[in-house]
Amino acid sequence: MLVYIHSAKCVGIEALKVTVEVDVTAGVGIHLVGLADAAVKESLLRTVTALTSRGFHIPGKKIVINLAPADMHKSGSGYDLPIALGILAASEQCKADRLGNYLITGELSLDGNIRYVPGALPIVELAAREGFDGCILPEESALEAAEFTAAAVYGVKDLMDVLRIIAGDELCEDLLVRNLPICRQKAGPVLSCPDFGDIVGQESAKRAAEIATAGGHNLILVGSPGSGKSTLARAMAGLLPPMSLEEALTTSKVYSVAGLHTSGVGLIRQRPFRAPHHSSSMAAFLGGGSGENILPGEVSLATGGILFLDEYAETPKSILEALRGPLEDRRVTISRLRAKVEYPSSFMLVAASNPCPCGYYGEKDRCTCTPARREAYLSKLSGPIMDRIDLHVFMHPVEARKLVTGAETERTEAVARRVAAARRLQETRLSGEGIFTNAEMDSRSIKRHCHLSEDCLSLLESLMLSMGLSARAYTRIIRIARTIADLEAVTSAIEATGSADTAIPGPIRPAHIAEAASFRFLDRQHPM
Repeated sequence: MLVYIHSAKCVGIEALKVTVEVDVTAGVGIHLVGLADAAVKESLLRTVTALTSRGFHIPGKKIVINLAPADMHKSGSGYDLPIALGILAASEQCKADRLGNYLITGELSLDGNIRYVPGALPIVELAAREGFDGCILPEESALEAAEFTAAAVYGVKDLMDVLRIIAGDELCEDLLVRNLPICRQKAGPVLSCPDFGDIVGQESAKRAAEIATAGGHNLILVGSPGSGKSTLARAMAGLLPPMSLEEALTTSKVYSVAGLHTSGVGLIRQRPFRAPHHSSSMAAFLGGGSGENILPGEVSLATGGILFLDEYAETPKSILEALRGPLEDRRVTISRLRAKVEYPSSFMLVAASNPCPCGYYGEKDRCTCTPARREAYLSKLSGPIMDRIDLHVFMHPVEARKLVTGAETERTEAVARRVAAARRLQETRLSGEGIFTNAEMDSRSIKRHCHLSEDCLSLLESLMLSMGLSARAYTRIIRIARTIADLEAVTSAIEATGSADTAIPGPIRPAHIAEAASFRFLDRQHPM
């Protein structure tokens, strides 16, 4: 008897349908075909053991299992459950009236329980798009799709739960993920970060941090050890507003494919903060893997949030140069001989660096580096990659008097309120364009939303000549100025009415251009 079970595999953050065909005929042996890797071939022994432990028998006939399409590589342990159901249905050991109505995936343990598999969100999207009644997934995987309403999602713990669903004799509403008791639990842990009010001094750097988070701009902090670079960068995570539904879905799909979306229920709503060590490999930063099993790297895991690179100048130059594409295109394409996968990489880059090997260049006469060592070190802070960073800030150590007095400064909550309001202005302005922040605007969007007066154009022209700015820096100054104008509108609304919701964005003025250009000190020939 020949039966068909529908499953799926993930390529990037999209899922492709895989049909598991199982035929039981006269003969001997179990044969698995369809370009399966070692993990899939090992599933036969797991499946046989799981079925016998649950009281089923393996028919003493020839069992042929085909994973179609046969020219596409299959990897992972998610085919265990479809293969087991195919053997049971083909040997008529279970009722399977609704077997073809669902996309099914899951890993079997030796006792018949079902374990987590990555990629639940893309698979559920595929089920809705292809018109299936729903998905049958391991409970832990199904929790990722708890907010998905376009298709029924069942979360199962063992093989017997699946047999109840495919039999079609009952509705099995208790297995729907939205009805599982665990869905009432609180979603994942809240990220802990420093409060802005606890950072003494550094007003210029904090202003740059507010502008960066409000517009999604890239930022680099340069300064001596102990000046507060890392603390400020981590405090920026608390300024980020919650993600919109579209942003949350994209980020959650990346984490789902990577197998990292296991700490909560539903979509990821808190923006990620990724801080890889500077010794991480190229594959860890950009993503990689063998064959078609290509996993996302840090630039994709930071989508919608912040990628923090501490000790920026210590990071290998090859990795820094490889960040050019993701920073500009907001996506990363990973190519192998037989596969090419594209992942989103729309993130804010926040970098922190010392100005020289000893760390004290620019602090009176404390620097002990030779000019040659200093120049070699500063070469990391220049060139095409730095041209893609919007705001440059030099942080000097805080004066002892300010540290002792510890004057109260604005708390994270107040700054985050302005940032969220500015982001709402941008979402309204950019709705329908597929982007969410000023930093994502291309030249066409800039022409549409960033009208410049004659005074602004004259000032920009003089800045281009005096600072030797590139065309890319020119557009980035305009984007930053647009963000500064949005923040000014929000601040004025709060002062006038007490509510940021009444903010009306105004035009870009020369003062906004001048402030934006003041954060481009690394573009100068002798920046420090």
